[in-house]
Amino acid sequence: MLRKFTTVCLTAVCALSISMGASAEPAPSSSSSPGGISGIKWPESQALPTFAKVKRLDVADVYDAPGDVKIMLATLQGIVNRNQPRVYLLENQEEGKMTWLNDLKVPYTLHNDPWELVAEFKKEVKGIIVYDPKVPDSINVATTLAGLKDAVVASPELSARLTAAPYNLKVLDDLQGKFKDKMDAYTWQYENLWKQTTHRMLIGLSPDMSVKLPPGLPQSFKVVAEEKTQERDAKNRQTYDMDLTSFLGTNAVYLRFEDAFQQDGWGAAVHEVTVKADGQTIARFVPGTDDEKPFLYDAQESQLSSGSGGHRFADNGRYFVYGFKVPAGTKSLTASVDMWNQFKVYAGNEAPPSSEQKEPYGYLRDYAVANKAMVFWLGSNTPEQKALFDKILSDVPAGTPYLGWFSNDTEGEFNGVELLSNHSIYVLAADWFSNLTVFSGTDNKGQGPLPSDKVKTPKLENKIYVTYTFSEGDNFQYNQHRLRNLWDDPNRGKVPINWTSSPLLYDGAPAMLNYYRSTATANDQLIAGPSGGGYFYPNAWPEKTLPAFLKKTSSYLKKTGMTVPYVLNRIANQNVPLSDSVIKAYEDNYRPNGLFLSWEDHSGVDILKGNLPVSTIQGISTVQDGQKILADAKAKWDGNSPLFVSLGLLAWNMTPTDVVKLTDSLGPEYQPVLADQYFSLIREANHLPTKP
Repeated sequence: MLRKFTTVCLTAVCALSISMGASAEPAPSSSSSPGGISGIKWPESQALPTFAKVKRLDVADVYDAPGDVKIMLATLQGIVNRNQPRVYLLENQEEGKMTWLNDLKVPYTLHNDPWELVAEFKKEVKGIIVYDPKVPDSINVATTLAGLKDAVVASPELSARLTAAPYNLKVLDDLQGKFKDKMDAYTWQYENLWKQTTHRMLIGLSPDMSVKLPPGLPQSFKVVAEEKTQERDAKNRQTYDMDLTSFLGTNAVYLRFEDAFQQDGWGAAVHEVTVKADGQTIARFVPGTDDEKPFLYDAQESQLSSGSGGHRFADNGRYFVYGFKVPAGTKSLTASVDMWNQFKVYAGNEAPPSSEQKEPYGYLRDYAVANKAMVFWLGSNTPEQKALFDKILSDVPAGTPYLGWFSNDTEGEFNGVELLSNHSIYVLAADWFSNLTVFSGTDNKGQGPLPSDKVKTPKLENKIYVTYTFSEGDNFQYNQHRLRNLWDDPNRGKVPINWTSSPLLYDGAPAMLNYYRSTATANDQLIAGPSGGGYFYPNAWPEKTLPAFLKKTSSYLKKTGMTVPYVLNRIANQNVPLSDSVIKAYEDNYRPNGLFLSWEDHSGVDILKGNLPVSTIQGISTVQDGQKILADAKAKWDGNSPLFVSLGLLAWNMTPTDVVKLTDSLGPEYQPVLADQYFSLIREANHLPTKP
């Protein structure tokens, strides 16, 4: 919740130049052991495959390894783990490098040199697939080929080492020079590999990522402009003049824009930039235009908006950097920037490290290789890409999972999820999930009642009932990383909190589900992240296939205890009300006591079809946001009947400690409750029967 190319057909010569060879296996079927992979079981009734039980592991720390080494080892991991999970890679340290590994409680050997894994398991590999660094999307094609040919993916540099002693692996395919561009690569892949891959899952991964940047900025960088208050409505928009003369001394000066209050997501928004050297204009542009391109040194994860004539913005931890070459002999340098909201601007005369430098990465590629899935990175905002995307989506059955994410950040998310929903396909945001081939081989240890199941609903009074819900439950990797940090906050359990999560952890990562369930307190309730058994927009889902999908996934809500769904419902990038057919489908198949809806700038409760309580979530990202919203609610409340307010907690910004602080600031007229209690009270207040 909240993560440009042309179609070209390859010539016959290009298609024939990449030999598939006899080692390519047929596409995995829908049987319990797809494609003859003895270690993987995937019954028709199951959303995700189950791997053989993990018993012991060989572990390598690749956190600081070069990108080509990471992807080589991740594809090796996929080959090895498809029969028995034996390889574990330490790729992430957000929740602690060893945290989940130690929780698995299996014996392991930690290898200081990750190449020891190549030596140990080389006999299980049939060769290497070399990608073309000049066409980054060839990395994804190489990953698909690796799954089909029991191979590892290698850069041209690594191929020399892998083909030499002591590894002596042969090159099965060399993709260098085979593709002209992105669409060339994916068109060839669709025409030549698609039929051989599994059609029970799709994998959407960016072919590369920004290299890891060192912390901090070069010494010359100083703050030259900063908004000191939390502005969110552009009322501080004006042209800010900055004297950059003190930064002269090299041939360039750099301006870096970021969010002054990174916890709430209303960062620097820049509409126009003008730079003058000795009074002469050397740069003038509006972001998003061709005039900006020569000066955009590092776009990082900033975004463009057409609002206010066009602007670039950077929220939370994002930023962007402009670089300006300074004419020799310049005595005075100034910048005038039309900007607004919570800006913080640095200037410096040393070229800072840039996120524009890319490298491959390994996350989720083990899973793609092990399951012989096709890996691609197509957008829905470009006609040529969307046409191929549509072809792929039309070839898979309703209820197929799409693991990974989308390009173009939020806009890509909204358009991508809607496109997939149109095809009866749901999303599992998993592009940063590590070691899924290992976690899919862990056990469910029984799913008995949670402590929150035994909490009694308080007596209905004329109070303001507040329920807090952490966001991001649609995000599979969130369960692995950020949620673990939030969950381990020592103040968790002091205040009732609803935790959105993925019910499909039951298949994909039982050990993680077991951890959250076994350590939950009576003040923790797990609920299903958008929009139930996967991330999708129900109004966009075909009416004829939605009931069957909800019926199939309802078992996961029951098995995990996540019986309250949180639903996101968008059409054309806008939140929309649930249609009558969608309401009926949820009522008939999930049978919820109530459901949460959307992420809005207001809250409210509606009783749909006279029976289903739907509570709109109002999102907050700071304690101050929550205090203001609840104070406003109290000011408008007549005190003669109960009031119900649902607050969504932005998981990337807030913590249980923040929720305790917010709750402690409230008066006795407020009462925080869990989701089950909240909907039971709403039903009682509206004279509706409580569902069993």
